[in-house]
Amino acid sequence: MAKNNYKRVLLKISGEALSSLKGDDSQSQGLCKEMLEKIAQDICQVHDWGVQIAIVIGGGNFFRGVKGVTDHRLDRAVSDQIGMLATVMNGLALRSAIEDEGVPCRLMTSVPMSSVSEFFVREKAIRHLEKNRVVIFAAGTGNPFFTTDTCAALRAAETKCQLMLKATMVNGLYDDDPKSNPNAQFIPYTNYSEVIEKGYKVMDATALTLARENNLPLRIFSIYPQNSFADVIKSVGHFTHIDV
Repeated sequence: MAKNNYKRVLLKISGEALSSLKGDDSQSQGLCKEMLEKIAQDICQVHDWGVQIAIVIGGGNFFRGVKGVTDHRLDRAVSDQIGMLATVMNGLALRSAIEDEGVPCRLMTSVPMSSVSEFFVREKAIRHLEKNRVVIFAAGTGNPFFTTDTCAALRAAETKCQLMLKATMVNGLYDDDPKSNPNAQFIPYTNYSEVIEKGYKVMDATALTLARENNLPLRIFSIYPQNSFADVIKSVGHFTHIDV
């Protein structure tokens, strides 16, 4: 087995990834039981190596804040708040799936929801990680106008993670959209300055800047192959590494 060099990591999972096992149905919504189980098993495999795992999860399989503005003519702040609640639904589902695998897991939200989750307190989150509990952060930053990618960079910095990983529907970073451009070139390694300069659509500018300023490298990989999370932690397989 290739060596793992990381003690504490943060995994960002898009909400859309939870809705389909193969990622080939762009119209799928809600939760896919088999995909939840697959992701939970991947997480628990890495947890069993002694890696402390924090997770930030999106909510796009239920609701996207920006789409609420364009499609439903909602106020942006209200739309983002609905999106925050969508991430909590995903967090509850993923927590249950992880606990079904026998691994202790805590759900922490940035808005008080005492009947379903713990309120996020940085010191408490770190203690959970030190006790080898998987910690899921939901409800974004608790504020509208901030993405879950920004939340991921923020929580990773706050909990002193060594690496941030973004599990997506593609296997890394390309210089163009590989779905629409078959000649798009894969980029295995780059840095934040180049990503920002060239406008690569990795994360929003706030998230990228926050990660760079806190010396937090990022790896982008596909959530769909079996053991993909374990492979990227071991630095094997197909992924993009973005350095500071």
